[in-house]
Amino acid sequence: MAIEVTKVTDQASLREFCELPLRLHPRSHYVPVPERRIRAWYEGTGPQRRYGPVDLYLARDCRGRVVGRTCLHRNSALDARVGRQVQLFGLTEFADARSDPALVVDGADPAKELLDLAEQAGTVSGCDLLLGPVELLPDQSPGVLVSGFDERGFSGGGWSPPYYPTAYERLGFTRRWPGRTWICEGLDDPGRLRPEKAFVVDEQRMQDEELRVHRGSRRSLRRVLPALRHILNASAEQVEQRTEVSAADFAERAAGLSRVLDERLPLYLTRAGEPVAFLLAVPDVSPFLVATRGRPSQRQRLALRAAAWRGDHPDQAALVASGTLPQWQGRGYLTLLARELYRALGEAGYRTLRGYRVPEGDRAAEAPYRGMGGRPLHGTAFYERRLR
Repeated sequence: MAIEVTKVTDQASLREFCELPLRLHPRSHYVPVPERRIRAWYEGTGPQRRYGPVDLYLARDCRGRVVGRTCLHRNSALDARVGRQVQLFGLTEFADARSDPALVVDGADPAKELLDLAEQAGTVSGCDLLLGPVELLPDQSPGVLVSGFDERGFSGGGWSPPYYPTAYERLGFTRRWPGRTWICEGLDDPGRLRPEKAFVVDEQRMQDEELRVHRGSRRSLRRVLPALRHILNASAEQVEQRTEVSAADFAERAAGLSRVLDERLPLYLTRAGEPVAFLLAVPDVSPFLVATRGRPSQRQRLALRAAAWRGDHPDQAALVASGTLPQWQGRGYLTLLARELYRALGEAGYRTLRGYRVPEGDRAAEAPYRGMGGRPLHGTAFYERRLR
């Protein structure tokens, strides 16, 4: 057998799992998933554990060289969302079977072996569908890039090479949930369109509806987190690939973001004192993850956090989440928040804003980027293969 796939069962193979994409992909484009996060999934800690284990696998060629990796897991919340039993695969990386000299000689295809393993696992579990690649869920990952390969990835935005979609489609997968990440550049240019012109807001309505924009300090965010989680979950009900975020999961994500928070960027809107919409942007820590190869030391993490507390931020940010309660959608509330975010980014000296994947055709979610003069960065998609 030209390719051998084995389960990760010790620290040495776990390290190989984490290091593989750093060897496969250029540092100028690829941003690693933090090793601490992968270790938590391997060890079965964190909110994911209530859905079952996350099993990690490595693919080796006949010389013992690691040429691929993946993880396999299930999520009953996503099953309920799509109405099918889904075998998920994620963190999937592999060498190019058509250009890697050693693989070409051996006729080996690590992608096929890894995905066949995923299909076997799904079949044994009685699943109807094989879906990925994700981290753990589709709303935590952009999937596979299908365009924009020359543009670097960013923290949470992901990057993959052009041979990936070719490999999936060659192996019988079809695209699902196409989307795009976004970028807005030159935000610190004094000659850009002013916020009040880019995002037209009826000031009288703000008074009539008792609308007020709040900046999310660390203290205030802790207080309103339950309301923001409610808004996020309620606004996701109409988006098939998004599942409800539990209180534990939301708290874990928020804790990670708070370490690099710039208190000028998170914004939420109240109507008559009640939160109804929010935008959450944070400094983009991609350069930090690249420089530390995804495994920063404790000292490096503390230094990053100290810099955030001092207000010493990079000049690039990422918009990581947004939402409006369904009963208030279509009333321009995100437009109001986008105006204030645009203003805050410029005043704080940010030059660039990148945005997580937006489902294709979601004009409301694209509107903040368009208003800031943004453009699509990467085209993305997930891949599925029917099992029965």
